Amino acid sequence: MMRCFFAAVLAVSLVGCLPATPSPPATAPVAVTVPVDPAELPLLVTAPEDSARSGESEVDAALAEIDSLAGTAAVEEEGVDSETLEDNAVLTGADQAAPEEEGVTVPAAVTFDFPVVENDKVRYFLDYYTGPARTAFSRWLARSGRYLPQMRETFAAAGLPQDLAYLAMIESGFNDRAYSWAHAVGPWQFIESTGRMMGLKSDWWRDERRDFEKSTAAAARFLKDLHQRMDGDWYLAVASYNAGPGKLATAVRKYDSRDFWELSRGKYLQTETKNYVPKLLAAMLIAKEPEKYGFTDIEYHEPLAYDTVTVPSATDLEIVARLCAVDYDLIKQLNPELKRWCTPPGDTDYQLRIPAGKREQFLAGYARIPADQRANYKHHKVRSGDTLLALAKQYGIRVDDIITLNRIKNPRALSIGTDLVLPLHKSFSRLPVDELKDDYIRTRRQLYTVRSGDSLWKISQRFDVSEKELRVWNRLGWSNTIRPGQVLVVSAKGAKKAQPAKAAARANSGPTQKVIYKVRPGDTLWGIGRQFDVGTAQIIGWNNLSADHVLRPGQTLTLLVPASDHQG
Repeated sequence: MMRCFFAAVLAVSLVGCLPATPSPPATAPVAVTVPVDPAELPLLVTAPEDSARSGESEVDAALAEIDSLAGTAAVEEEGVDSETLEDNAVLTGADQAAPEEEGVTVPAAVTFDFPVVENDKVRYFLDYYTGPARTAFSRWLARSGRYLPQMRETFAAAGLPQDLAYLAMIESGFNDRAYSWAHAVGPWQFIESTGRMMGLKSDWWRDERRDFEKSTAAAARFLKDLHQRMDGDWYLAVASYNAGPGKLATAVRKYDSRDFWELSRGKYLQTETKNYVPKLLAAMLIAKEPEKYGFTDIEYHEPLAYDTVTVPSATDLEIVARLCAVDYDLIKQLNPELKRWCTPPGDTDYQLRIPAGKREQFLAGYARIPADQRANYKHHKVRSGDTLLALAKQYGIRVDDIITLNRIKNPRALSIGTDLVLPLHKSFSRLPVDELKDDYIRTRRQLYTVRSGDSLWKISQRFDVSEKELRVWNRLGWSNTIRPGQVLVVSAKGAKKAQPAKAAARANSGPTQKVIYKVRPGDTLWGIGRQFDVGTAQIIGWNNLSADHVLRPGQTLTLLVPASDHQG
């Protein structure tokens, strides 16, 4: 997945603050179902309670904080469906073990407008996508029908190879809500700083990195720039999309070569980058001739069909859906950049997509809605000194309505920073409150291999955790000493998995060497694993085997075994 950085850029301008919302109506709405007497409530807003208890040690407080974080991580994954979990596993490549050498490289037999070749690394991913990852890749092919026509058109207009649009497949599986451990978002997995430099807006109301048109146009500009930076070498440009142009430029100087395959044989580039180009080439080969690789029953999604309308001021998407006589979810699907329930307040003449053929119907209905009734809710983040009564008076609404809509259990203890939705009119629904939570589908990196120049502080900033958490998760005590090659747990979920795996980690730490083992009669994966002190799951991953694979005498297996343990 993309982790691109412009090394030469020293500063970027910040996106503006939240826009203002329309003025509230002068009249208050009628009463709702939960009667609460405001006079009986001490409407003082309180800050979150300090979690530290009297006499509690710093270590105990840290452990309690870690338990809380672990619980949060578990909640975030509960809503993720099994298909998304499978997609994320294939995209992150935790079970992938491509060969270190690419072998003989030959041009592909099929014609592309991008330089496609085949070698051992590419064939590994052909086997992987048609084997263990077949189900996920089938979904990616199906989704490609929805987005690829527009992406190819955008790339052609930019003078880029149209087949390069398949890069989005190995970035996100064409999932516009994908959100990686590196905070990369959307079908092209831009991190926020790179997206901003490419002109993509991101704030509380919208994230244009998720928009299939805007992000594709940004990806085209970025890839064109990388291609120029890499002196017209597409493999280096694509690798730069993953690792950053500075990283690739350093690799070129370090190895005095502009051959991607030669650079991949060295140790400087990360495995993720070394595998990035082979993954793209394998995806292109399969997508161009799916039947050849056994994908004969793909039901490709229809390309998105829509009209674009201009809305002059903030407008609730519920109203848009009603005027178009379609489901709210369809409007959200056509406008994936919108994170909340309405178009961004303060944006005039916002370009909104609606289902094809609904333009005249929408415009006629929209013209009949008074301007002050197009946005029925106001977002408010609780600040010090706020009270529900003051908010109710400011917007001409009832305290009861605020409590009911936001399901406030204890109005006496609202925390500073809490997001509230204020209903500006008498008819309101729970939908805006449900939209307060971001709908990104997140992947969390659990382990990180320390590199030269790393520090606990740098790693904590990279993975959005604290140094204290890294010390607790990795049992470092108060030491700041880490060494290149050391594997650190960098997430709460990773910490949970680290405990039962620590014995295996000790067994597999240190230098390794590749062993080619020829299967003998009576061999089992478990027996071979015991012989070489490696796990069965590792053997399966290294050799791209299915879980129920039956060994055959004479079959060869690739093993990465501790060098000190293998005696010839």
